[in-house]
Amino acid sequence: MIKDIVVNIPNSNLQDVISRFAISVTDHFNAHLCGVAFAHQPQFPAVGYNGIPAEYIDGLWAESRRRASTSIDAFKQTARSAGLVADAQQIEVKLGHAADTFAQIARRFDLSIMLQPEPGHAKATGSIVEAALFGSGRPVLIAPYIQQRGLKLDHVTVCWDGSRTSARAVGDALPFLARAAAIEVVVVGHQQIKSDEMPGMDIGRHLARHGLKIEVNRMKAQGISVSNVILSHATETSTSLIVMGGYGHSRMRELILGGTTRDILAEMTIPVLMSH
Repeated sequence: MIKDIVVNIPNSNLQDVISRFAISVTDHFNAHLCGVAFAHQPQFPAVGYNGIPAEYIDGLWAESRRRASTSIDAFKQTARSAGLVADAQQIEVKLGHAADTFAQIARRFDLSIMLQPEPGHAKATGSIVEAALFGSGRPVLIAPYIQQRGLKLDHVTVCWDGSRTSARAVGDALPFLARAAAIEVVVVGHQQIKSDEMPGMDIGRHLARHGLKIEVNRMKAQGISVSNVILSHATETSTSLIVMGGYGHSRMRELILGGTTRDILAEMTIPVLMSH
């Protein structure tokens, strides 16, 4: 059940894109929505820091606060126009701390929503997606930065490989699947599927026991990446939402995005629900 949603509001002209999308998701579930925007405290290398005028630093700090406040005001206005009363928080953080802060906030919500990493800003927006995915313990719904319409559930594509993360994603997606007009389980492999194997049928039976009508489609990645197979198939079938596990690789004490997850985030043109 999804009753409490948080959305990360960027301090850019794309704030309206994610605000409208998040409001549409909230309407689907008759849920509560909270928007979060960050004001970033400017930081400079210790070397030469003393040579930077205090007025300049104060000006950067004031501008970041102003942009966050503008984003919050616009979010509230968009919500009011949609007939929704939404909460909003403007949070001041040191530069580089927004991602972990958002992940901690998201732990107290059923779902977090954010934009796909923007070209040219992928490091900043991508870090928030990663932090929420690996650090919140909650599902993350990512909308493309080109998203123009609200959430649609005409055709939901569930990516299944039998892993723990894909199982978690299926479980987290049940509220969405219950509202979907059509559901397809897609299994992508690099090897030819044997005639006596039925990959995907097990999770299909499980979802059918939830009263859902499921179609299972097994495909082979022939010389192309799994992400390209998924995205191409999603386009061909007019998929309106992709559900998948968000994968990571351990590097020392942190997780970094796995190849398929990273590629999906970079190339996605429809919303993706991810869980880790």
